[in-house]
Amino acid sequence: MPRIRINNIKADIETPEEEVLNTIRQTLPKDAENLQLVKKSLDARNKNHLYYIYAAEYDTAPSSPATHCEDSFFLSHCEEALADEAISPSKSTPSPRHRPVVVGSGPAGMMAALCLAEAGLNPIIIERGANVDERQKAVARFWQTGELNEHTNVQFGEGGAGTFSDGKLMTGIKKDEYTAKVLNEFAAAGAPKEILYLAKPHIGTDKLVTMTRNLREKIITLGGEYHFNTQLTDITPHPETNLLTLTLHSPHTASTLITDTLILALGHSARDTFKMLYDRGVQMTQKPFAVGVRIEHKQSAINLAQYGKKYHNSPYLGAADYKLAAHLPDNRSLYTFCMCPGGTVVAATSLKEHVVTNGMSEFARNKENANSALLVNVDERDFGSPHPLAGIEFQEKLEKKAFILGGKNYNAPVQTVGDLLAGRPTKKLGSVTPSYAPGVTPSDFKQLFPKAIYQTLQQGIKEMDKKLRGFADKDAVLTAVESRSSSPVRILRDENHESNIKGIYPVGEGAGYAGGITSAAADGVKTAQKILLRHHTTTYPSKKYNILTN
Repeated sequence: MPRIRINNIKADIETPEEEVLNTIRQTLPKDAENLQLVKKSLDARNKNHLYYIYAAEYDTAPSSPATHCEDSFFLSHCEEALADEAISPSKSTPSPRHRPVVVGSGPAGMMAALCLAEAGLNPIIIERGANVDERQKAVARFWQTGELNEHTNVQFGEGGAGTFSDGKLMTGIKKDEYTAKVLNEFAAAGAPKEILYLAKPHIGTDKLVTMTRNLREKIITLGGEYHFNTQLTDITPHPETNLLTLTLHSPHTASTLITDTLILALGHSARDTFKMLYDRGVQMTQKPFAVGVRIEHKQSAINLAQYGKKYHNSPYLGAADYKLAAHLPDNRSLYTFCMCPGGTVVAATSLKEHVVTNGMSEFARNKENANSALLVNVDERDFGSPHPLAGIEFQEKLEKKAFILGGKNYNAPVQTVGDLLAGRPTKKLGSVTPSYAPGVTPSDFKQLFPKAIYQTLQQGIKEMDKKLRGFADKDAVLTAVESRSSSPVRILRDENHESNIKGIYPVGEGAGYAGGITSAAADGVKTAQKILLRHHTTTYPSKKYNILTN
């Protein structure tokens, strides 16, 4: 049945979505069915009149869909919809000789495991951290007491590093059948339904926990098997049989597992595993990434800058966000990343005597401050070596220095924007109260960052202030160090997503092939599809879903 799409539907921000749908419904032909919103975005260019811009789609008779657009009240914005198709698994897949093993239960590993389970391959999921409920307790204990669990923390555990974030689902990759699969599975597992049509969807860390738990239960129901608190510590390839012997360690036992299919969904902080893989001959390269700080402003100031005086307190608008970049000399850039409206800055280290920051928001985004990563690109010139693992060493040096500068107690070093721009140490904070726990220590970032990074922060903040009024407010707080924004390595793979060692499939952000929740999850789906093709399955037929296209 043809589907018609209507774009660029303007409505005042106060107008309920159901009223928008009713207005559209009154203009449609009688045979129009299944009308639904597929996109919603805010137009805030005119601060005197803010609008929401909608797109909607409906089904019509197959006779002449073009006639609908010709007769539509929305003539200039009407077109036949190009429906995205999400892959849907076949149950007729023959079982391979050995059950596939997925290492890591972040977005990439979770979605790869789900697709393999749906196809009847009964995957085994290995996760070095705890399940998401136990993980929440371990993270809360660290934030409250400074007692760090190196296996279960903000970086490691069910759900991956994105579990303690804003849960943004925006991605730079093309919306296709893989992202359609991801978003629909997320929504079915408890993520807000609006992720299917909002232009800037997010889940929030509170709802991410529920969603992750529900996806695990679905995978188990379909034949998957989880082993939490279990770490992959070694791999022995057997080229003559194309099998892999995996060595696993849990708190009290060591064991081995044999497979011919190993999905490595490691996450970007599995440094010990990267080193083990390198020693075992898995080919990888150094990957440029970025480091910097978290910047915090009062959320009310960001609302005022983005919405204007008329709307900054509107109950019809959520907490405002922003996305900024400044391109500077010497091939340096400063850019914002993982902006968390109404959120908090969190302690995110996975190693003792290191300090790492990240940002987190709950779905309501109702905390006092807004925060964002403020990152400077770094590469081999900063690492001082072309070695594939040189970026890891660079990260660790910064994190250890931040631990010392913060007071050697997991407090984070902070500096006000005013002091950073003036080039002086911070001795006293202003109107913005840092949200980082366990605590903060006023510092001088000259003692932390190399000169090039420090100067890029100074120059870039000034440039960003020209784009977002008040960004360089003297009382805004910078918390260091943000060093885990992406993986410092890329594990090489071929067109079938297989590494140089047969049977090993690197996926997601840790392997260097994604940059957030959605893209990592989609990469897991794609890799599962490659594996199903390898096993000569009937693969996934297409199942149509309505999904926004930006």
